[in-house]
Amino acid sequence: MKGIATALAKAQANMGKALKQSNNQHFRSKYADLGNVIDACLPALNEAGIALIQPTGEDEHGRYVETILIHGESGEHLSCRVPLVVAKNDMQGYGSAVTYARRYGLMAMAGIAPEDDDGNAAAKAPPKQEQRQQKPQEISAEAIEQAKEYLDKADSLENLRERWGHIPKPVQASADVIAAKDKAKAKLSQSQSQADDSQDYAQAIDYYGADNE
Repeated sequence: MKGIATALAKAQANMGKALKQSNNQHFRSKYADLGNVIDACLPALNEAGIALIQPTGEDEHGRYVETILIHGESGEHLSCRVPLVVAKNDMQGYGSAVTYARRYGLMAMAGIAPEDDDGNAAAKAPPKQEQRQQKPQEISAEAIEQAKEYLDKADSLENLRERWGHIPKPVQASADVIAAKDKAKAKLSQSQSQADDSQDYAQAIDYYGADNE
């Protein structure tokens, strides 16, 4: 298949898009008919030495149109079959189905698409705006120092929790501020523990003193 593959690649490089020049009255839109598709690819195929035939046929699966590309120099060929879907069981319905099958078969074999078709429209649609990642807010050294001093002035664990809640989230994320909070918590916890021990000791003295009396 080297011969026809090389020739087809050369032909495809010279093909244009199938222009939408026919009107679809039902959908009020334009489409590329068989003539537009042939105009877009047949000259390039013939120039590369490739002939096109599209006979109809029938097999165990039903009727079809076979699109065949034949390379004159090598005798190699490529083909594909498009089934015939006949909406009306008369010559008009049959002819319409053959035309559709020829059009889609040729576009598939030549590797072309109608101009501004749904695929192209999707490709040209503006991409969805990606959510921009917000840059971390820069915290000044002054704000960090103020937060550290603010936490250091806490006189109880409850007061420390309140003060921590008043500090802005970006400042809370600072490693220095977190360290200051932990330091203040440890100091207050130790003070609370010592106060509790002193109170227990005083209560014990009072208890034993009362017994001695």
